[in-house]
Order: sequence, then structure tokens, then C-alpha cells
Amino acid sequence: MMRRLHSLRRLSGNALLLALCAGLPAAHAAEQTSRGANSAKAAPAAQKQDAPAPKGEQFVDGIAAIVDKDVITLRELRDASQRIAGELKSRGIQVPDDQTLQHQVLQRLIMERVQRHEADRLGIRVDDKQIDTAIQAIASRNKITVQQLRQELEKSGTTWENYRKSLRDEIRSDRLRQRAVDSTIVISDAEVDAFLKDQRRNPAFGAAPAQAAQAQPQVQPQPAPEQAAAPAGPMLYALAQILVRVPEGSSPDQLSLLRKKAEGVLARAKRGDDFASLAAASSDGPEALQGGVMGVRPLDGWPDLFVKAISNLQKGQVSQLIQSGNGFHIIKVMDRGTAQPAPGRTARAPAPQAAPQPAPQPAAREQAPQGPTQVVQTRARHILIKTSTVMSDDLARQRLEQVRQRLVNGAATFEEMARQYSQDASAPQGGELGWLNPGETVPPFEAAMNALQPGEISQPVQSPFGWHLIQVEERREHDATDDLARMRARQTLFERRAQPAFEDWLEQLRAQAYVDNRFEKQQKIQQNNR
Repeated sequence: MMRRLHSLRRLSGNALLLALCAGLPAAHAAEQTSRGANSAKAAPAAQKQDAPAPKGEQFVDGIAAIVDKDVITLRELRDASQRIAGELKSRGIQVPDDQTLQHQVLQRLIMERVQRHEADRLGIRVDDKQIDTAIQAIASRNKITVQQLRQELEKSGTTWENYRKSLRDEIRSDRLRQRAVDSTIVISDAEVDAFLKDQRRNPAFGAAPAQAAQAQPQVQPQPAPEQAAAPAGPMLYALAQILVRVPEGSSPDQLSLLRKKAEGVLARAKRGDDFASLAAASSDGPEALQGGVMGVRPLDGWPDLFVKAISNLQKGQVSQLIQSGNGFHIIKVMDRGTAQPAPGRTARAPAPQAAPQPAPQPAAREQAPQGPTQVVQTRARHILIKTSTVMSDDLARQRLEQVRQRLVNGAATFEEMARQYSQDASAPQGGELGWLNPGETVPPFEAAMNALQPGEISQPVQSPFGWHLIQVEERREHDATDDLARMRARQTLFERRAQPAFEDWLEQLRAQAYVDNRFEKQQKIQQNNR
């Protein structure tokens, strides 16, 4: 039975301002500042090549690559390469040679196209109104105006247009992950029990904030004046990686060659070569052109393989070679320390999923409350209609309006309509969601649910997963102390798995797509003719 709703958690704009305003480690703030510009689409410019264009299509320049039925032009590749080279220079990262840079940029553009095509297929759309709403929420959450937000971004070198494009791409990617991956991740009760037991035994995972602060006083961020009395948050790790990817089905000889490549990069990192420059030139990871920076999380929020490799590393240290199903990883601890929990950092929230695993919400990692925690729980049902290429937002909303009218007229029960129409895993149970704690659902879902009296049915409500009708059955006061502890544990376990699972899924998606990389084919021909 579906009981929990997953949360958006990777909006770069959100993380950017939270890093700047809430005292997260500086490495993460720098990473997020650049990310807004790095994620934007390349702007057109002028460059020509005598590569033939697909029949029926007219282009003013040559073709760098064809992704399914879409085209990446040479001018897009050139302009994106120039833009990213400028960003790398501004951050003090050595720019790779032209061939390496163009390879890295083209791989990014190809993956962006693959994700966009899949989002289009699933009917995932992000319009200007949603971007405006997200920007307003980011500004409000950080107690600044939208104009001040814009000024801060432009000071960092990110244009407003690129920031909006970046935010659009991030929201689309996050919704794509929710639709395609989150529902496949199942965290069992036994795993939660084991995690809680390990947390009690291992102070590295369950240490009180005061202990964590004593362990790393040199990187303790300074709180804002209004936060001075707030308890410190958990120990946070800012990590960067270099990934030498091993393609599926690689032969032993190929594996050996890739291992040697990874060992060579590791040796350079260990001797003190600039890690960000090595990542930009050598990493196959999605964050390569960001200097390999992956972001900031509590230690227990990183994948298990990373946790084991970095738990004893100090700031600036580099791990040994880590082998996973994706290839060979080299991890650097960019920063570590505690941070004040930022107000509103749990702004992202769930849309119903097929599995009952909540995605991580950073503020939920604050120090466990002392004594009972009383909350008002809501028991609710819902009907979900997902959007797709054949089911637009308007059509989904109209269908739910028709269903609601039947319910209001008494022509059917909510349970009957949920079994017939809902596309959520809770449909066989009549849309039953069970008892929900505050914060377990996305803001629009929760706001609509909280506005209902028991027995009432909402108007159609939009979430990242589609459109919902919600019926509140009853409410109660409940001691949620144990529930919240288990929810935090489940969130942590989910966070460890979600991003690696999404990256695996993207690689599979990339492998299934038709990609004709004409640019690199032409480069090989030119090299062979020399």
C-alpha cells in the first residue's frame, strides 16, 4: 500500500541560495553557483561544416550529433564549449584541451536531449508560471526579494536567463527521476530497524550535533544573527568525484585498461594535482564540468560505498579507488562540518509513488526531539491521473472534475472511483494512503488536504506526478516520536539509493537512444588521415 510521497530535493536554485544564506560549506555554495549556468542550453552562434543535414530539415550550420530525431548543431557545441571554458576559468579550474572539452560538453548535451525526450514522452512539462513560482519560493525562503536574488546570481556570473533555464532543467530532471526511479526503490522495515541499530552504535552516523561540532570546530559555519540560538545541524560532507566509467559488457582487457587509467588519475590527485581540473578533463561523471562537485549531504546520506571510503577522511583528502557497477570512483572531501538548519529547506515534497519510501528532507535531520512529539495526522485517500503525451494537464484535470461530479452526486463511492481511475499503486486499496504526518506530502497536496474537513473531496490538485482528487477520512492527534525516527531513517536509506539508481537508469536510457555522434566520428577520420 502506498503511504508516503516523495520529495523534490535537487533544485539547483534552491540549493544555491540556501548554501549562500544558511551557512552550508563554501565548496557547495561555489558548486551550486556555477551549476545554474552550466545546466543551461547552449545559445546559437555561427559555425559551418559540410556535414549533410537530415532530409526535410534545414540548418544553417553542421551537425555535431543526432539524438533520436533531434539535432545538436556545431554552433551549439562551439558556444557551449566557449561558455563552459569561461566558467571553468572564472572558478580557477584549468580548462582541458579543445578536443577533451568538446567531448565532455557534447556528452552533456546528448544526455540533456535524452532526458528531455523522455520527459516529453511522459508528459512532464515545466512552464514559465511554474518557474516564476519556484523562484518566488526560493527568494521568500531566503528572506530576500526576487530582484535581490537576481542581483546575487548576476554577481556570481550567472545570467538570469540561464538561471531560469537551469531551474527548468532541474525541475524537469527531478520529476523525471520521481516518475521513473523513485517508485522502484523499496526500503523494508528490517532495513530501517538495522539502520536505527547501527545509528545508535556508531557515533559517526548518530552523533549529537554538539559532538559533531567538537570533532570539526575549524569548519563550523557562522550562523546568521537570527539563527544564533538554533541547534546545530548534522555533520555535512561536501564531496567531489572523478568517475572512470566502465561500459556494461566490457571485456577483461577493457576493464584492465580502464583501471589503469583510473589509477593514473588517482596518483595525480594524491600528489596534489588540482582535483577540479582533473575531473573536468578525465571524469565521465555528470558533474565533470562542475569540477566533479556532487554537493553536500550528511555522511549517512551518501551511498554506502562512499561512506566507507570517506568516513575517516579529513577536508582536502582523497579516497582510494572505489569500484562500483558504474566504474571506478575517486572521491575528495571538499569540506566537512556542521551547519545551522535552514528555515524552509524542506520545501520540496511528495507526490504519490508506488512504494512507501519518502525521499530525504534535510531539515528532518535536525537533532531528535526530547520527549513525545505530538502531531495531527490525517487519514486520506486520493485518485491520481498521470500526465503523458496523450494525457495533457487539461485532459487530466477535466477527467477528475467529471469523477468529482459523480462523487458529489452520490453516483459512486471514492473507493470505487479510485479503483477504476487511479494510476497510483494505492488504487486496489481504493486510493487509501493511511495516516499521514505533516510534511510527508508535496506543498500543493498537503495544502489542499489540510483545507478539507473529514468527508470532503478536493478540487483537482496538481503535483509533480499528475493530478489528484483527495478525500480526508479523519484526523487525530498522535505521538509520532517513533514514527518520525523511522521516517528519518527511511529517508536516509532512500537518499543513499535514489541518485545512484537514477544515474544507472539514465545510462540505460542513453544506451537505448539513437545517437549518431558525427562530430567525434569526423575527429577520428581527421586523426587517421594525419
